[in-house]
Amino acid sequence: MASLVLLGGVAPFIPQVALAQTPTASPTLLEESVAQNSAQRINALLRRGRELVEANDCAGAIATYREAAALDPDNARIFSAIGFCYAREENFAEAVDAYQRAIALDDRNANFHYALGFSLANAGDYGAAATAYRRATELDTDNVEAFLGLGVVLTRQSDYDGALRAYQRVISLRPNNTQVYEFMGAVYIQQGRFQEAADILKRASDLAPRRGSIQVNLGVALLSLGNVNDGLLALKRAAELEPRNVQIHLQVGNILRSQGNVDRALEYYQQAIAADASSVQAHELMGELLLEQQDYLRAIVTYRRVVELAPDNPNGHYHLGLALQGRQRNQEAIAALETARNLYQQQGNSEGVDTVEAVLREL
Repeated sequence: MASLVLLGGVAPFIPQVALAQTPTASPTLLEESVAQNSAQRINALLRRGRELVEANDCAGAIATYREAAALDPDNARIFSAIGFCYAREENFAEAVDAYQRAIALDDRNANFHYALGFSLANAGDYGAAATAYRRATELDTDNVEAFLGLGVVLTRQSDYDGALRAYQRVISLRPNNTQVYEFMGAVYIQQGRFQEAADILKRASDLAPRRGSIQVNLGVALLSLGNVNDGLLALKRAAELEPRNVQIHLQVGNILRSQGNVDRALEYYQQAIAADASSVQAHELMGELLLEQQDYLRAIVTYRRVVELAPDNPNGHYHLGLALQGRQRNQEAIAALETARNLYQQQGNSEGVDTVEAVLREL
C-alpha cells in the first residue's frame, strides 16, 4: 500500500468492524408488539428475557426468547432479540441467522438490516455486511451507525472512495461525530494522502483530545510528511493518554522500529507487556526485535515467556531455538526447534517444517 512506504510497512489504526453500538434488542417494544395478544405466557417470557438481558445472562435470555418464538413464530422482534443476545456473546454466526429470520418476517426494518451488517462484519463477511448496511441506509437515510459501519467494511475491502462517501454522509448528518473524522484519517493514510489525513485527524483530536488512537494515526500522518518531531510527540501523547492500551503501545513501538529507533521501540514493547503481561503479541514483537539486535540472552527470556503463554504456537518455539543457537546452547536449541517442527507438522505447515529443518542441519 502506498501509504506505508515511508513507515516501512507500519499500518495506521484501521477502525474495527465492531465500531458501533451493539444492535439494540428493544425489549420494551417486544412487549408492545404483543400487547394486544391474549397470550399472557408470551408476554411473561418477553419480560423475563428482558430481565435476563439486563442481568447480562445472555444464555438464559436466548433460551427464554426461543421459548417465546416457539409460541409466536411470526414475531420478528423476538428473533431480533435473539440476535442481539448472540451478538453480545460474540457468537456472530448465530446472530446472523437470527437477524436473517427477523428480516424474513419484516424486511422494512432498518435496525434489523443494520444489526445483520454488524454481525456479518464481525464474522468477517465484509461483502455481505456492506450489502446489509446499504439496505439499512436505504430504509433509514439518517442512520449514522449504518453509514459508519458501511465505511468500515468498505475500508476493509479497500474500497476507499466508497468508504469516504459513507463517511461524508455521516459528517452531513452529524458534523461533530469524532469517529468519522478518525476513520476518514485512517482511509487517507491508506491512500497516501497524508496532508489530508493530518488535517482531518487534527479535527478529530480537537473533538476528542484524550483518545489515543487518534494520536497514533496523527503521528503516522505527520511522520509520513517528514514532520518527525510533531509525529513523535503525537505518538508519545497516545501512549500517555491510554497507558493500559496494549495495542497503542505496540503500534507506537512498531512505528519507532520502522524508523530505526530501536531503543525507544523496545521501551514501548516493554510498556505493552507491563500493561498486559499475558499478551503473546507483545512478547513476540519484543523478541523479534531482540533477535534482530542479536541480544540473544534477553530474546531467550522473552521467547520462554512466549512458549509458556502459547505452548502450541510453533513460531515461539522456532524463535526460541534461534535465540538459543545465538548463544551456542545447541542442545537446548535443537529441543526447541524439534518442538517447533512437530507443531508445524501437526498444523500441516510444510513451509514451516522446511524452515526449521534447514536450521537443524546447521546445528
